[in-house]
Amino acid sequence: MVITRISNQPATPPPTDTTGNTPGTHASVSPYEAPMIASPLRKDAFELSDEDKIAKIEGHFQEIMRTLGLDMTDDSLKGTPKRVAKMFVKEIFGGLNPANYPKISLFENKYQYRRMLVERDIPLYSFCEHHFLPIYGKAHVAYIPNGKVIGLSKLNRIVEHFARRPQVQERLTIQIANELRRVLGVEDVAVYIDAQHMCVQARGVQHHHAGTATAEYGGKFLNEHTRNEFLQAIKA
Repeated sequence: MVITRISNQPATPPPTDTTGNTPGTHASVSPYEAPMIASPLRKDAFELSDEDKIAKIEGHFQEIMRTLGLDMTDDSLKGTPKRVAKMFVKEIFGGLNPANYPKISLFENKYQYRRMLVERDIPLYSFCEHHFLPIYGKAHVAYIPNGKVIGLSKLNRIVEHFARRPQVQERLTIQIANELRRVLGVEDVAVYIDAQHMCVQARGVQHHHAGTATAEYGGKFLNEHTRNEFLQAIKA
């Protein structure tokens, strides 16, 4: 039986009280509302429709290609600006828009399962916000249920949603962890990301086998024994 449906959260900062502090409990605050770890969006980020954004990006990208000296009348290139624009808005950066937040349902924990649940090897594809080159790897997430559980695929979709935007891996890790806390209503969450960055591999230092690992732990996962159990599970 579905007992809770999680709604989309607005991509706007929360109201502040007279002291400038943000009111409300932890469970009521979405990562979209947390300035310290929110993706850096302008206040007018969603005033344009997707179609308008695609049209503007198409024009700008066409000019970039022309500036590089490419022949935009070539059959292979003339459709590229539109393809790139559509890809940016509808696919790889679709996670910027909270309207694309996945539908999340929680279920009664009728089996009274109280140990950690681990979803490992979640494919992760994102883009470095410094050079707009791919980040790719795997995410591993875990939580310890209380009265509610979440469908396993929804864990993957939460990872995917926050990955589909220009990112830095540290922020991505924290955003996923905070969203799991919010959705599940528990502090007992763990997120571990192991990824490779094309901005390291394909440019600059060009170290092809370098990888980056980031982690965020909360609640019982701050305990060394529980944390080690999680790390052993994702390496199994």
